[in-house]
Amino acid sequence: MFLSVTFDQIWAHFADIFSIIYVITIIFTVIFVILQNRNPIKTISWVIVLVLLPVIGIIVYLYFGQNYRKAKIFSRKGISDYQKIEKLSKIQIKKLPDRKFLKNPKLKEKLNIITLLLNNSKALLSEKNKVKILKNGKQTFGSILYELENAKHHIHIEYYIIANDNIGNRIKEILKRKAQQGVEVRLIYDDVGSWSLKKRYVRSLQKAGIEVKCFMPVRFPFLTSKLNYRNHRKIIVIDGEIGFVGGLNIADYYITGTKKLGPWRDTHLRLEGEAVASLQVVFLIDWYFITKKLIDGEKYFPENKVVEEHLVQITASGPDSDWASIMQSYFVAITTAKNYIYISTPYLMPNESILTALTTAALSGIDVRIILSEKFDSKMVYWSTMSFVRDLLEAGIKVYFYQKGFSHSKLIMVDDVFSSVGTANLDYRSFDQNFEVNALIYDERITSELKKNFIEDMTNSKQMSLDEWIKRPNANKIKASFARLFSPLM
Repeated sequence: MFLSVTFDQIWAHFADIFSIIYVITIIFTVIFVILQNRNPIKTISWVIVLVLLPVIGIIVYLYFGQNYRKAKIFSRKGISDYQKIEKLSKIQIKKLPDRKFLKNPKLKEKLNIITLLLNNSKALLSEKNKVKILKNGKQTFGSILYELENAKHHIHIEYYIIANDNIGNRIKEILKRKAQQGVEVRLIYDDVGSWSLKKRYVRSLQKAGIEVKCFMPVRFPFLTSKLNYRNHRKIIVIDGEIGFVGGLNIADYYITGTKKLGPWRDTHLRLEGEAVASLQVVFLIDWYFITKKLIDGEKYFPENKVVEEHLVQITASGPDSDWASIMQSYFVAITTAKNYIYISTPYLMPNESILTALTTAALSGIDVRIILSEKFDSKMVYWSTMSFVRDLLEAGIKVYFYQKGFSHSKLIMVDDVFSSVGTANLDYRSFDQNFEVNALIYDERITSELKKNFIEDMTNSKQMSLDEWIKRPNANKIKASFARLFSPLM
């Protein structure tokens, strides 16, 4: 009896101490959230979650709530190459009014986008470029394999998903062979995106002399917020002269499609010229972030030989950037459009700024069209996307659902002269949490070709009317509204 009472007393005392610590933790977490000076609605939402669901709320906040861009945990300020870029961007801003491309009135209208990206991400404007559009996996990997085989000095690869399948192994064997020939090969893969990549795949590359690095490895997924900040970039740089960027990861289904989703529709770019140097910088900064080793030198930035004139800016956005540069570029492109805005995105969960920009543009008489996929690889993402469709339809935006498989392209075309192709979706994750990279192109011919592909995709899509949305079963509307609450987390 004595021992029992003593134990009960000890337990009661422990419970009291735990309760005090628990309450103090909640109070300090709430204060911390408030002091971050975020959007008031988002702040209030987090406070409610923390108060009503204290234990779960703290865990969820650690995963999804912290603002790493504001915290500057991934700062690039100390990197010498980045400091050089900062200086060059300031020079470009001063000289912009004298650039000859401004004689084209359509290009002149997009000067504010160029200036924005020079300021918010130090995205240098390059003029001497050759841009080739690759509209599916077969074209993309055909070009990638050919260029890898012809590499002479170095190959830099950075991907969200690398699969241990047919295309993954074909690329692996080429990389091993090139390394044995004396070509420098460096590869970055994301730990979450490439979760299923076997260690033997990585070891096979390393044994061949290839430097392989995992981006932000997650060893204890339930105890770290790293799970939420992933490298979604898809970059290849070959000899500093040829680059690839776009929506396709390294996996067979990007070529063949899947049984569930059907054929895969995507868009990638092959770049040759000055813009490749900007892609190279993005890779080398990420390499430095992982290894703390700075790879630089003229051999990684050879003299440009391209004479074609396609204006390109490469902008990278993520927790390592001071501003949400890709989101801001979308915002300015949308709000300054004069005639039309065409968008293709697999995931549509825009923040309030982008949603307002789109609906305002449509209500102002701009022709706004968006292609989404009829089939989704996530039910929750599908329902969340559908919740935003009504807002778009009510504003007069034409919404199409692609029928011939899964549309994974991330495209924006504006006014026959501006286009963006890259890795960023129109959602919270791409804007705030993931490391992304886009190529912004100021060129009538390239935009015209992308527009032609977009119109072809429209013919393979079904347009949804507002009446159709309203007549959907109430159960579907409830699912959509519920999923929308979690759109910032998806």
